[in-house]
Amino acid sequence: MSQFIEVLSARGWGTESVAVYELTKENDFLLILAYHTQGEVIYWKYLDYEPARSKEIADYFGSVSGYAVEETPGASGYAGYKDWFIEEYDRPGYTVEAGMGENPLPMTQFERIYHDNKGILVGGMTQLR
Repeated sequence: MSQFIEVLSARGWGTESVAVYELTKENDFLLILAYHTQGEVIYWKYLDYEPARSKEIADYFGSVSGYAVEETPGASGYAGYKDWFIEEYDRPGYTVEAGMGENPLPMTQFERIYHDNKGILVGGMTQLR
């Protein structure tokens, strides 16, 4: 099992992390989107890893969503799915922080979050071609 799973297990994450790891290993994803809630920002880079077109695609995602595009802050701990995917596969990975406010975000934000993110979801399927 990878260091990614070991780190997540140490943090108390469980079977869902293993399931995502196994799903990724069983497929040939060209890019991944990891969704979180808080900040309306897209994180695209992991340390010095910068897969081909990753910044260009991140900028596209920012333009269709209105979200800021930023490098991953050091305080994040670099233990997320996006970070592991970028390092493991040298392919683009993104953490999308959707919505604003106190977690859990209220359902009243759903329509706005969906509106802001549907271009990212479609772009995730089309921007590598």
